Amino acid sequence: MKTSLDNLQIVYEDNHLIVINKRPGDIVQGDKTGDTPLVDIVKAYIKIKYNKPGNVFLGVVHRIDRPTSGLVMFARTSKALTRLNKALKDKKISKTYWAIVKQKPKPATGTLVHYLKKNPVKNKTTVYDKPVKDAKKAVLHYKTIASSERYHLLEIDLETGRPHQIRAQLSKIGSPVKGDLKYGYPRSNKNGGISLHARKIEMIHPVKKEPLTIIAEPPAGDIWNVFVKSL
Repeated sequence: MKTSLDNLQIVYEDNHLIVINKRPGDIVQGDKTGDTPLVDIVKAYIKIKYNKPGNVFLGVVHRIDRPTSGLVMFARTSKALTRLNKALKDKKISKTYWAIVKQKPKPATGTLVHYLKKNPVKNKTTVYDKPVKDAKKAVLHYKTIASSERYHLLEIDLETGRPHQIRAQLSKIGSPVKGDLKYGYPRSNKNGGISLHARKIEMIHPVKKEPLTIIAEPPAGDIWNVFVKSL
């Protein structure tokens, strides 16, 4: 599945920011696969729409995993990028995720605190209950917001932003994300992605200084439809 300008899902755009609803399988920045990354596609979109000569500036503010869907924010100016990077560092950008799991967490609402260590060779994160060398503390808050006959929808607020944090921590408590083979779910999803969606970003606009809330709808099809209709 390839992303093109035709199916680019833009959910917010102004002179300073552009926010995309990424599809599962798209990559944010280039990697060893050589697939065209989202950043290049968005640059091409801006170049065409605004008839910009030369190179287009586009700063990657944050990334989400390739199999994950949802909000990815880019800065259209260096000023916006600098301010957004500082806001992220100061934890002034709130990010909320949705995850579909088969095993309902116990309790249904709670906070997870673990210590995560990323193996860059295997591109996988190991989770520890107690501090170990080179592991970083990871904290998230979750609540079960809907259930179907077979699955449960969790809303997750990240307090820290570690690699594969949600995937690894949910797997650790026996509730791996639907379709996430890497972290223990038994079967893949038909679209090759996982049922983890970057749902909402809340922050103060870096230039306008106004409150900004951006929400992305989850991918059409699969089990998402059942939950979206029930909420």
